[in-house]
Formats: sequence, C-alpha cells, structure tokens
Amino acid sequence: MPIVQHEFTKKIIEILDYYYPNQGNQVLESSELLQYLNIKTKAANRGSKSRAGFANHYAIYVLVEDYLNHEFHINNNYENYAGAQFTNLLSRQRELPFGSKLQNHALNHRLNEEFRKYFPTSLHLPIIRDATTNRYWINENLIKIIIDNNQINIATSVKDIIDAYVKARSDAFNEFLLYCQQMIDIQQQEPTRSIEFIRGLLRPNIDARVFEIVTYAILKEYYAEQQIYWGWSPDELNTEYLILYKTGRTNANDGGIDFVMKPLGRFFQVTENIDAGKYFLDIDKVQRYPITFVVKTEDTVQNILKKVEEQAKERYKIKAIVNRYLSSVEEVINIPELMRRFDAVLVLNKGAAVIEEIVIQSRVEFNVEAEEQDILTYEQTFEE
Repeated sequence: MPIVQHEFTKKIIEILDYYYPNQGNQVLESSELLQYLNIKTKAANRGSKSRAGFANHYAIYVLVEDYLNHEFHINNNYENYAGAQFTNLLSRQRELPFGSKLQNHALNHRLNEEFRKYFPTSLHLPIIRDATTNRYWINENLIKIIIDNNQINIATSVKDIIDAYVKARSDAFNEFLLYCQQMIDIQQQEPTRSIEFIRGLLRPNIDARVFEIVTYAILKEYYAEQQIYWGWSPDELNTEYLILYKTGRTNANDGGIDFVMKPLGRFFQVTENIDAGKYFLDIDKVQRYPITFVVKTEDTVQNILKKVEEQAKERYKIKAIVNRYLSSVEEVINIPELMRRFDAVLVLNKGAAVIEEIVIQSRVEFNVEAEEQDILTYEQTFEE
C-alpha cells in the first residue's frame, strides 16, 4: 500500500536511517509493521484529526521490549521462548506515560483486528497469543525483513519509533497545558490573546479530545447563565441554573454520551464526522432518547441534517424508521455555532473561566496527575 506521508514520517525515516544508513525509506516500504506504526503516529502532529491513543502502540512496545530484553534479536531462538505473561505485559503498559488506564483489549484482539484492516492480504498479525496459557509473542515474521537480499531485525528501531512518538505527544501536550496556564495568567492584561487562543482550538483539524474539552468548557459557561423555573405546583416553583456535566474521558466506554445537563436531562454527544450510522448507534444506546450532537465541522447545520437524512434513507429505506431516528436528534451544533456561543460567553466576561475549565478537563483527560512524574522520568532518559 502507498506510504502515508505526515509530519512524523520524517522522524520514522530518520530513526531507520540511523540504524540502516540511507535505507530508511526502503526499510519502511518493506515492513508492514513499520507502515502500520506510520499510520498510527499521525497524531504526533498537533493539528491532526487523529486521536492520540496509545493502546495499540504500547501493545507492540511491551512485546518488542520483552523480545529485546531477552536478546532474541541477537540469540535467534525466539521459537523456543515460552512467551510473555499477560500480567507482566499489562503492568508494563500501565507504567508507561499516558498508559495507566489501559486495558487488555489491544493485547487480546484490537491490535490484530486493526492491523488486518490496513493489511488485509498480509499473512501475519503482530501478536501471537496462546489463550490457554495466556502467553504472548510478537510475530517475528514482522520483525525480520529482507533488504537487498539481507535479513535485518527491526525490533530496536520499532521500540525507538514508539519512544519518539510518545515523547512528541508528551511534549505537545505539556506545551498545550503550559500555554493554557499562561493564558489564565495574562487573561486580565491581554484578554484578546486568550480569546484568539480558544478560537484557534475550534478548527475541523484539531485533535478530537482537545475539541471535546473546549466544547465542554464553552457550553458549560454558556448554559450556566440560563435558569429555569420548575416545581410540583404553580405556587411552589424552584429556580435553578443549568449545569452541564462531563460524563467521562473522551476515549472511555461510557455509552456514547459525553455531557449531561441538569435539571433538563439533555444529552450531548461530540463527534468528528457526519455519520448517520454512528449517530443512530449512540441514540440506540440510550433507547432513542433525544441527543444533541456537536459536530467538528464548519458545514452548516442544514447541510449536516440533510446528509444525515440521506445516509439514513440509504441505510434503512423505511420512512418510519428514518423519521424515528431523526426525531431523536434534538439539536445539531457545529463550529460556527460554538463560536457564536463563545462570543456570548465573552460578553459575560467568562473567557477566563473557559480557559480554566480547559486546563482542568485536560488534566483529567490525559491523567496528568498520575502521569507527570512518569513523563518527567521518561523525558530525562532522552537527555542522558
């Protein structure tokens, strides 16, 4: 398949050139595993649409690390190895930066499934697993490749590429958090600069998790100034301001609902694409309870709804089913509407509160409190 070119591809080739002088491109073109890593490292670019997930990277990493620690790249007797224990692999994954919340899915099936999606004709999958003994191996057929009639072992370069990717993501996120903190500090002196910072995060190509965090921060302050009156009788009414709650991390399995509003009980889902199938799946998860979709696009709301309807008609054909799903789309919010609501927040002098919320949610999303020491230690290894 053609090599996907992005910012981090240069770094991959640089690492390969270090081990195989002037052959980096050729090695990349000859290795399905390296091509897979190239695809999976697009998120090293801060402007990428790709989520900066680490599960599949770390599944490869811990198995390759185990391979190198036992010096199989030197001894060449991997076929006799009893395999790595699952508990050790999972424990090691969770020691790595941003890895403390990782589960077993990548090791057990997700990595192999995704690899097969990209390389459907490949004879090999990255992970070999014995379900009876719960032992794991990296597939050595993907580690050893032929270049100019010579066999080379790319295990060390694979580990270095993942190390470099994690460092790039750590650097980018630390820079993002630092910038957020600086914006809080200068909010009173230079409010215009802070405003432009937030506007810059409302772009179609911004990182998906950052977009969700910024969306929440804006909508939370936007709705916070609105109040409703309710009660069990006209004579006994309660006054409450609207409160928006974030239901969990953006990559969590939380049923497809990102925000919940109290006391109205509105559901919000942030999504990257105009995809009727995904929207309706989210609606089904909550038994077709109405959902407001926030879509990371500058397309008009009318066009979004039109595309969803067209996709729905193509998928289901039956008008009654299509209408039932469409009626569960309570509202669609696009980037221009988010901008408008942000402007309304600024009129209320709530810009600083938006930035503070971005910092808070970013630290939660990326598990910063638990990871900061790991990242610091990790970065120090590059300085030694």
